[in-house]
Parts: sequence; structure tokens; C-alpha cells
Amino acid sequence: MATSRAPLRFAETISATVSAARESGFFFDFDGSVVPIMNDPDAVLPVPGAVERLSALAELFARVAVVSARPAAFLRDRFSRAPGVRLFGLYGLQTVVDGEIRTAGEAEPWAPVIRRLVADAARDLPGKVLVEDKALMVALHYRADPALRGAVERWSSAKAAELGLAEQLGRMVVELKPPVPGDKGTVVEAESAALARAWYFGDDLSDARAFEALRTREEEDPEFVGVRVAVANGETGDELARQADFTVAGPADVPAMLDEIIRAFHDNRQTQ
Repeated sequence: MATSRAPLRFAETISATVSAARESGFFFDFDGSVVPIMNDPDAVLPVPGAVERLSALAELFARVAVVSARPAAFLRDRFSRAPGVRLFGLYGLQTVVDGEIRTAGEAEPWAPVIRRLVADAARDLPGKVLVEDKALMVALHYRADPALRGAVERWSSAKAAELGLAEQLGRMVVELKPPVPGDKGTVVEAESAALARAWYFGDDLSDARAFEALRTREEEDPEFVGVRVAVANGETGDELARQADFTVAGPADVPAMLDEIIRAFHDNRQTQ
């Protein structure tokens, strides 16, 4: 869906952001945006320089956050050297506050259901499907054999209907989670409510919700600028890129874009 405002120009958008640094924020998806996608999801690490750039942004701007389907404990481990970065796991069901993990109370009763679902998935699905147990969610990865997509999605849809769970499709993965309202869009909407500028970096289908949240805010507040950055990949097509203001070729290119923003901030301070 195209935005109604005029297309953004990169240099002008950076200038508008750094000139309102105390009212500006940056939000990042994790997998595929600041880390590469790998067959073993537990093995991934942020691309070189990513943690340092996010930490630097957090010192310069009002808010920097990672919004991910990963458990909050996993994110806390990967961003231990960036204490200023806010962390939202499991699509916002978990938050890291002062180093401690807080879980949405309405999600906790679903933990036994998810445990049974993990066992069912391991028993029912082909061995090439990686069943990732996230305690309050389960992710079914079929990257090892993309031909299994149909079988995984049919099984997932049937289980979602049977157990009253919500489904989220992604890059070679289907996730099942508690039917608790909330996604990347609702997190970004809440976290950017007091901001005048907000950037979001994403690569996957679930990131479109965050793009939409920024677009909706722009429609409600003409003074607000929402900047949508698509991190390109060959698995989800160009749907997200068509909704984006800017595109980078992959996670490894994100730190270079952030360097431009950080340099512009310091240049702006020197001229004041």
C-alpha cells in the first residue's frame, strides 16, 4: 500500500531526524534485519557493527528498540553490550526492563498449550521441519526443505483452529502464538506515540504491520514522519520493499546506513 505523502529523500529525512533527535526513534526487527538468516536459529549473531551502532543511536536519540519474534532472553543475550536499547520479544509479549524479563500476564496461561503443541509438532511433522520451542510460541521452520511449506501451513492452520491460537507466516516459517492482541505494529505504535520521527527496519511479512503503524500515524498527524526501511531478501519477494521509503541490500548493509545517521547527528551539533 503506497503512502499518500510525497516520497522521502534520504538526506533530507536524516536531516529532519537529527534536528529533532530528542523526539526521534529507531526500531529494528532482528532476524533478517540486523542478523543473517541461518538454518540454525540459535546460532545467529548480529552482523559486525550492528550492536555498536544501535548502542550509539540509543545515546543520541530518544528511543531505540528491537522488536522481534525471538524470546526476550535471547535478545538480552545478544544485546548485552547495548543496555540503552529496549528489547521486545515474542512480538511484544515479553519485554526486558532493567535486565529483567516481563511477560504479558494474559499470555502466561497458554504455556501448557504451547508445550503440548511442541510435542505434537515433533511427532507429526517431517523430520526436516525444525520445531523451535519459544515457551510461549512455537516456530515451524521449513527452510531445510521449502517443498514442505504446504504441509506445514496446513498442519499449523488446523492446530490454530483446534487450540484457539494465532498464526503468523514468515520467511520459511510459520509461528503459532497465544491469541493475545499485539504484534510488531502495536509495539511500534505504542513506543512511537510521543515521537515526531520514527524509523523501522524490517525484512519479513510481520514487519508490514510496523510499516502500517507508521503510515497510520502519519495520516493522523501530518507533522509526524515515519521512515520505513526494507532489508531486501530473496525469500519474501518485493512486497515489503514496495511499501518502503528506502531499501538496503541485506543485514550487512544496515550498519553503514546507521553510520550516515550518526555522522549527520554529530555534524549537526557542530554547526549549532
